[in-house]
Amino acid sequence: MTQDKLDLLQGTLDLMVLQTLAALGPLHGYGLARRIEQVSGDALRLNQGTIYAALTRLQQRRWIEADWGVSDNNRRAKFYRLTDDGRKALAEETSSWERLRSVMDRFLTVSQESGR
Repeated sequence: MTQDKLDLLQGTLDLMVLQTLAALGPLHGYGLARRIEQVSGDALRLNQGTIYAALTRLQQRRWIEADWGVSDNNRRAKFYRLTDDGRKALAEETSSWERLRSVMDRFLTVSQESGR
């Protein structure tokens, strides 16, 4: 399972987008993708199709909204922001991932202990 870039589990990108918008406020798609890559330590590489599919999915769920604006390089861009429903979803998704992480930690610990 050695890869230069990690494959994303279903739902992880949505959570990353929601968390990034919660932390930084409105961002355009390119800015979101670059920030997620940066926070991942460049372990992730997001192409436009991947990020925009996630943004469309999140808009359809009404977890984010978008308005047109001007980017730092004076280009017209759609800026995405978290909605109230998105904040609630972020809290629920975060809790769910924390539970899953806890379970995975137990399995990895047991695997390491039994390998001794």
